[in-house]
Amino acid sequence: GEGAANFASPASVGGKNTQSVYIRLREDLGAHCEKARAAGAEIVEEPIDRLYGERQYRARDPEGHVWTFTQTVRIVPKEEAERLSGLSIEGWHR
Repeated sequence: GEGAANFASPASVGGKNTQSVYIRLREDLGAHCEKARAAGAEIVEEPIDRLYGERQYRARDPEGHVWTFTQTVRIVPKEEAERLSGLSIEGWHR
């Protein structure tokens, strides 16, 4: 439903995402994912290790918002990220 006149749930706009939520976890992303699944969240992307050193999963809440949960599993040097991605990277923060 609608929380206020300036907010909209994805259900009210044809299922389009209306926000981006990115939550950093300190530990046990896999257990967090299973807890979210058990609570009824739709897991739209299972836990996966990214080339930039993060393990992530994405879940859709009952309103239709997609949440990204992430945990740093290793520090990736800029040179390695460039080699793996085939891209030139500026502003690497790791």
